[in-house]
Amino acid sequence: MARNPHKPVPYDEDEIDDDNSPRWRGRLVTLVLALAALGLGFLVPYMIYLNHEVGERFGQLQWQIPTRVYARPLRLEPGLRMDADTLRTELAAAAYREGDGQAPGTYLHDGSRWVIASRGFNDVDGAVAARRVELRLASGRVTRLEGADGEKGLAQARLDPARIATLYGQKQEERRLVRIQDVPDLLVTGLQAVEDRDFAHHHGIDVGGMMRAAWVNLRSGAARQGASTLTQQLARSGLLGIGREQTFTRKGKEILYAILIESRYDKGTILEAYLNQVYLGQRGAQAVHGVAAGAEFWFGRDLKNLSTEQIALLVGIVRGPSYYDPRRHPARALERRNFALGEMHETGLIDDAEYKRALEAPLGISETPGSLSANRFPAYIDLVRRQLAHDYPADALAGAGLTVMSGMSPSAQAYAEAAVTRALKDLGNEKRPPLESGLVVTDVHNGDVVALVGSRDFATPGFNRAIEARRPVGSLIKPFVNLLALAQPGRWSLASWVDDSPVTVALGRGRTWEPGNSDGRSHGTVRLVDALAHSYNQATVRIGMAVDPERIAALLKTLAGIEAQPNPALILGSLDQSPYAMAQLYQFLASDGEIQPLHAVRGVLDADGRALNRYDKAPAPAQPGDAVAARLITIALQQAVSGGTGRRLVADGLGHLAAAGKTGTSNDGRDSWFAGWTGDHLAVVWMGNDQNEATGLYGATGAMRVWSNIFRNLPSATLKVSDTGLDWAWVVGSASTDASCEGARRFAFVAGQAPAYEPCPLPEPAPVEDSGRGGWREWFGFGRDRDDQEAEAAREEAPTP
Repeated sequence: MARNPHKPVPYDEDEIDDDNSPRWRGRLVTLVLALAALGLGFLVPYMIYLNHEVGERFGQLQWQIPTRVYARPLRLEPGLRMDADTLRTELAAAAYREGDGQAPGTYLHDGSRWVIASRGFNDVDGAVAARRVELRLASGRVTRLEGADGEKGLAQARLDPARIATLYGQKQEERRLVRIQDVPDLLVTGLQAVEDRDFAHHHGIDVGGMMRAAWVNLRSGAARQGASTLTQQLARSGLLGIGREQTFTRKGKEILYAILIESRYDKGTILEAYLNQVYLGQRGAQAVHGVAAGAEFWFGRDLKNLSTEQIALLVGIVRGPSYYDPRRHPARALERRNFALGEMHETGLIDDAEYKRALEAPLGISETPGSLSANRFPAYIDLVRRQLAHDYPADALAGAGLTVMSGMSPSAQAYAEAAVTRALKDLGNEKRPPLESGLVVTDVHNGDVVALVGSRDFATPGFNRAIEARRPVGSLIKPFVNLLALAQPGRWSLASWVDDSPVTVALGRGRTWEPGNSDGRSHGTVRLVDALAHSYNQATVRIGMAVDPERIAALLKTLAGIEAQPNPALILGSLDQSPYAMAQLYQFLASDGEIQPLHAVRGVLDADGRALNRYDKAPAPAQPGDAVAARLITIALQQAVSGGTGRRLVADGLGHLAAAGKTGTSNDGRDSWFAGWTGDHLAVVWMGNDQNEATGLYGATGAMRVWSNIFRNLPSATLKVSDTGLDWAWVVGSASTDASCEGARRFAFVAGQAPAYEPCPLPEPAPVEDSGRGGWREWFGFGRDRDDQEAEAAREEAPTP
């Protein structure tokens, strides 16, 4: 009788239905094959997709390399103005350490003798090799410069520059790419000894290692040992988009990625990628990736200069840079380093003697993160960005892996910041509104901006007063009014007599302008040089009207790109400008008549150290007439410092600089200015209040204090004016004469333009003042204390409404 196939058939549990057993197994096999086919049907396309991802991401590695900004290299040469404090400041800024002067990045200081071991670097004019130099300092100068290895009589040497900023892209990742052949062998092999001993033999994963780690963790009841290979670590490092969360899905993806990477690339390529990607530390928002950046961050050294114990520490902290942070957790870091040393010793990478020596060595960590600077000088870097904007838009510059070589002098910047801090502290009180300052310091030889301060809070980005604050400049314009006059040597000279009596200027439509002197007095007939040195308004207005305000405005445009209304008030500085614009204007005088465009950027190098752009090209030589006129104004402004509105500088002990300078003050003491230069540097300083409130400060009592504070510390050459194109003559009245004549005074003239000679003519009457105050003793400063003299100097250059 046939069975009904849909009817259940009862059976004894202990009885096996031989007829159904093969059928059951067949169904099970079918199910397994179906599941396998389903798995393969999913896995194969997924593996193809992952393989494509690996090829896209790993095959064309494009790391985002930050653009680094450097100060100027320190150029050493015999005769250079330099003292021990300044040299130490420069070396510290460039992450040099005091030591034996043998290892690159170290120096030895023994009395006046310095031995410095520089590091190689790329500059705008090519590669500069590492070298050891020996120099001696005496009397504020470099008196001898030699090669420390026997090279005598060096003409000059350059030290690698300080890194002053980093321009990141979307990610603030610090990284310096290296080729595997440039990495010390001990670091390459030590990494494998500690992290992945079977790296050379496995195919992406270490099954044996995974089993050993599972057993150790099972026995301990905690995750005490990992089993990820270097290839797996690379896969989950973020390079290929795998997250770091601890899930089975992430682990499975990591394993698949590792297998695919190993199937596509050789071990050297994988290891090189790991060495450039591995995470090794954090400073604020800056993540440090790669062994080269790690060596710089932790030790302030290049990879090739690391010691055995430093390599062991770098390898050791791969496991957990935060947990083993040697600056915050030195005990943990030491234990981890010693563990790494033990692994290196066990695998025969270091011998017994080196192992014992390294165990006894300190961690060797630099006190501060070496050369890792986000932006310590935001005002200066603001200027760098502005000057690069034409050639490098912000999105093209950040994270582009370029090197920007700037003109900053770390010592000049430090002295400028300290000078502002000191002056604002000394001058601030409850009677004054809050004071701010902006300043620019330049190199008079080439137009480099060596220092820039944008506010009293140097480290905080914000309103950059050195560039953006446009304030009334007052008497800072007067030298350029006189410059135009002296450019007509047949009519004007420093010895010319100028009327400083009350003056009335017609403005049109029945209006007039009657400027007065700030001290409320007229000084009769005075020499042009004295009118400038003492900043007499009435005499200056007469000179300015004679040369024409239109020409003054044109001169400002030519020298500094300053747009000014050509009205009579321009003669006394009725225009608003920034310290940077005034520095550009005064650079013409300080550079002996050259039109030198100021620049914070000397050049830009590509990732291989080749110059892409240079901005430090030498300016065209000064025209002879320009140079002579600039020299005459410089001589006059040296007298402004020695005996005019800037004479406090001599009392401050800066007479040896023979500086030239001009004070400036706006109405009601709202703005205090000083522009002055030496044989090496020009500094233009503004001080005032952001709300334009009266401060009660004149140029001589505010901004000039900052200038004085800078140059008390900054080594700078004495200002020596060339005699080229000039004739000097002793003058009495309006005639040249002999030095022995009564009342004779020495003046510089354009060559061939000195007045005719007369033998000891009778002196002309002394200038007659319209005030009963004073007399000859007061005129020459007798009978008054220093405060009285300073007050008078301030009044002399104060403006009038």
